[in-house]
Amino acid sequence: DRVALVEAYAKAQGMWRDASSPDPVFTDTLDLDLGSVEPSLAGPKRPQDRVLLSNVTKEFGEFLATDVAGRPVSQPTDVAGADYKLDHGHVVIAAITSCTNTSNPSVLIAAGLLARNAVAKGLKTKPWVKTSLAPGSQVVAEYLNNSGLQKDLDALGFNLVGFGCTTCIGNSGPLPAPISKTINDKGLIAAGVLSGNRNFEGRVSPDVQANYLASPPLVVAYALAGSVQKDLTKEPIGEGKDGPVYLKDIWPSSQEIQEYIMKYVTREIYAAKYADVFKGDANWQAVQAPTGQTYAWDDSSTYVQNPPYFVGMGKTGS
Repeated sequence: DRVALVEAYAKAQGMWRDASSPDPVFTDTLDLDLGSVEPSLAGPKRPQDRVLLSNVTKEFGEFLATDVAGRPVSQPTDVAGADYKLDHGHVVIAAITSCTNTSNPSVLIAAGLLARNAVAKGLKTKPWVKTSLAPGSQVVAEYLNNSGLQKDLDALGFNLVGFGCTTCIGNSGPLPAPISKTINDKGLIAAGVLSGNRNFEGRVSPDVQANYLASPPLVVAYALAGSVQKDLTKEPIGEGKDGPVYLKDIWPSSQEIQEYIMKYVTREIYAAKYADVFKGDANWQAVQAPTGQTYAWDDSSTYVQNPPYFVGMGKTGS
């Protein structure tokens, strides 16, 4: 009945098309050369500011010149207790998050395959990068585990930290104290790269002024590169066991990504994971929750408070 309804509606609206349908006539047509499409990010402070991957280094340099006017645009600085230096543009947060562009299995499988290829070539995440994986669904954890790709993500520090919003709302937690101190003492413009949808200054971390939104595989790539001042389209992403490794050397093919999706992203794991989605595990079930038709406000809470404009409000307004 539902299928028949959809078909009837589509035909009534002129949206139905089958082999016997005449070719549609459009008032305007667009041509797109797929070869002209380039990978891009968004940043460093607003989600609508698209920047081509090939231009990230250049545009960060322009952003940097404005923010550090009168000071050196490069100032490698020692970090207490570490054997590396921090500089402007160093990526200190690389997070695969639960947001919009991490809902597609193709980009998560791509991130896992890129991690696998990187590990095979001997690449490692830079030691100053804080990494995390917080997908929006338990299904993601299932197919990454079943495919063996979680092991490679783990090797690069992208361990599963939970499900749901984290980095976009500042819940990545504090940076290591020596890194935070170095950034603030020297006024370094540190960077974050996340697969989220918000990157306003101060929202991701109070220590990070430049934040870029990217696809999950590019998040992994920048964790390996360690800096947005490195042009990933031209410079080596890192030094592997057999010499310099470029991004093109570890980027998975579309065919390989699709093969993994067909094999590991199945209906069965969605059905299994969502069968008891509201039940939760033992920890969730042990949470003391209020009952009744209205929320029992905790007057001692410093996090969730009853909005004062509701106090004394009845069911009918004046």
